[in-house]
Amino acid sequence: MEMKRMSGGSLRAAGYDERSRKLVVELTSGTLEFSGVPGEVWRRFSGASSPWSYYRDNIDEEYTVRRIR
Repeated sequence: MEMKRMSGGSLRAAGYDERSRKLVVELTSGTLEFSGVPGEVWRRFSGASSPWSYYRDNIDEEYTVRRIR
């Protein structure tokens, strides 16, 4: 999975696998993998003018998550 550098808040990078619908978000506190994330959410998140706000409002606590690092 290719990771895209992101900035703002605790974000460092994020990547998305469309086939498995998994979103990986690297934060300063660790790396999280979210399951069942639609491609449209990734497109909006990766193109957001404020990705940290988008993450908090639309991803965090909205999808099944597990810590991978």
